[in-house]
Amino acid sequence: MTHDSLKRCWWAVGKEPFYVAYHDNEWGVPVHDDQKHLEMLILEGAQAGLSWETILKRREGYRQAFLGFVPEKVALMGDEALEALRENPAIIRNRLKIYAARQNARVFLEIQKEAGSFDAYLWSFVGGKPLQGRPQSMADVPSTSKESDALSKDLKKRGMSFVGSTIIYAYMQAVGLVNDHTADCFCVARLKE
Repeated sequence: MTHDSLKRCWWAVGKEPFYVAYHDNEWGVPVHDDQKHLEMLILEGAQAGLSWETILKRREGYRQAFLGFVPEKVALMGDEALEALRENPAIIRNRLKIYAARQNARVFLEIQKEAGSFDAYLWSFVGGKPLQGRPQSMADVPSTSKESDALSKDLKKRGMSFVGSTIIYAYMQAVGLVNDHTADCFCVARLKE
């Protein structure tokens, strides 16, 4: 558990060090690396119906199972490889989520070709800079937004799954398209426009 005096968002208080480190160093920090974008898309999709802590504990398992999140490698995974993952205790063994990772990687590559990078495509939904939520408490943090609605709708239209607006809003928070650290969190000052 964390024993420093830093103020954090309520969801990171009293948690295990790996979870606090995620809050302090990743959540809300703008990402511009396509491979990292695919990693977070796969992890956020896997989280559907589960806790984020459950997924973070398995992050290394996902990294190994999905070939370092290299989009081209994930897109080329065969059915046999995906079926083998259903026996892998290092990840969530839900068949739909496992197969969605491959399909989403294929769509991801199509978007890269079209937009030049997935990053360019993604950031266009927020005008190229992070949205500043500035919530006073976590009760003020929405679970969706008009931007997550639009992004979700477009990704679904292109053939992705496990990309509903709530999942996409969490993804947007994770990769820094939205800064929803609470006003009293030490991360706010570091992540302001």
